[in-house]
Amino acid sequence: MAVACPSARTYARRIPEATVLYRVVQQHFGEFLAQIEAGDRGGRLPAFVTEELEAYLGCGLLSRGCLHVRCEQCGDEMVVAFSCKGRFCPSCGGRRMTELAAQLVDRVIPDVPVRQWVLSLPWSLRYQLAFDAALCRDVLAVFIRVLFGWLRRRAASRGIRDSQCGAVTVIQRFGGALNLNVHFHSLVLDGVFTRLPAAGAPVFQALPAPTDAEVADVLDQVHRRVRRLLRRRGRWPEEDSSPSDPVAEQLPLLAEYASASIQGRVASGPRAGHPVRRLRSAAAMVDGAKPRCARVEGFSLHANVGVPAHARARLEYLCRYLLRPPLALERLTESSRGQVVFELPHPRADGATHLLLDPLELIEKLTLLIPPPRFHTLRFHGVLGPAAAWRSAVIPGRPEAVEEGPTAAGPRAAPSPGALGSPRESASMWAALLRRVFALDVFACPRCGGRRRLVGVHTGGERLRALLERLGRVSASSAAEPARSPPRRGP
Repeated sequence: MAVACPSARTYARRIPEATVLYRVVQQHFGEFLAQIEAGDRGGRLPAFVTEELEAYLGCGLLSRGCLHVRCEQCGDEMVVAFSCKGRFCPSCGGRRMTELAAQLVDRVIPDVPVRQWVLSLPWSLRYQLAFDAALCRDVLAVFIRVLFGWLRRRAASRGIRDSQCGAVTVIQRFGGALNLNVHFHSLVLDGVFTRLPAAGAPVFQALPAPTDAEVADVLDQVHRRVRRLLRRRGRWPEEDSSPSDPVAEQLPLLAEYASASIQGRVASGPRAGHPVRRLRSAAAMVDGAKPRCARVEGFSLHANVGVPAHARARLEYLCRYLLRPPLALERLTESSRGQVVFELPHPRADGATHLLLDPLELIEKLTLLIPPPRFHTLRFHGVLGPAAAWRSAVIPGRPEAVEEGPTAAGPRAAPSPGALGSPRESASMWAALLRRVFALDVFACPRCGGRRRLVGVHTGGERLRALLERLGRVSASSAAEPARSPPRRGP
């Protein structure tokens, strides 16, 4: 019989209904919808927003469906609830963050120096890109073309010809204050690939870090070309006319919320039009000049974060930062008066450290953090693009095949912390992700040290209810919850 290890970390089910965010959405979302219907502005929330928030209320609830796991040696049983796979849900977003970051490091980004380029945009452009996937894609394409052209010219000045660049971009649509802020985080290879006469495979040639003047030159080109693009499409504000606003025509209510969010204001309720309340507990700061950072007419470009070659753990940490969900649960607390306090990631220039929101104001801000359908937030460029001729020669090789935890057919050996299977396999690698990030083996039995295995999948009905009752997992709040279908595959 295996000996239990008291010091081993064991899995504990998360309890979403105990979080501040869950309680706010559960108790006030219906009131929020009623406020919209009673208003005189017209319009309604798009279906993708209401469906996402309603799905979040079922995420992690055992009564909505679960996996049944049992230890093969001592018979200890455990149930794991389905997730909603939503793009807003903090838990599902955290899992997606970890999974995609692991895939980028293991499968996509070569073991070469990488630099993060962050392009922030003017308020008016953030508003337009928030719900226009095509325009967002085209503005990003302008940025990448300028950046790749600059890298190739630097390589040519050093005698490197026929060079190819590569990048991965995460499109973030949120800021640190729960505000709508569409901007681009691009992980760009800090150099170029080229084919040397004596080498068959592409060879990487590193380039020096950019200077402040070079970053400013890149931003100046991006600014001029984006302005030219928007003017061609009638989307750049001119002195004698206002640009067209297809967002307000198609999504009038979200357009109103988006405009207020970008300006740091409240759009609905008794405080409509007023700034979001801030709590100040730090001294005001002076925003000094930052290295490798440039600004012009609302555009800003930052390129001071670089990761050297072979620093894969540091690169994965950076990827997680780029792919993080829009809201961290630990930053939300409730005040004694029923209001929500959100801790800012960093003190603001005016000394603000927290936001104070009414529950309905928080839900209003959440509606803008949900990307519209088919709005892709992860893009690949250059040699890292899916159709690039050199891609297979420059990306990291496939890791050695590993066993990935137990299945319904029988137990498997635990995976190594740094290995992933195929993309389809990795979509269900919940146990491997927990092991990789938290050094936690979810299939290790805490009672006897044996191995757990999956014995059943329950999506509802009497069998699920009987299982939860036998394990003492039925609560009054979940007894009436409807059944749901199995979770969707993929991130």
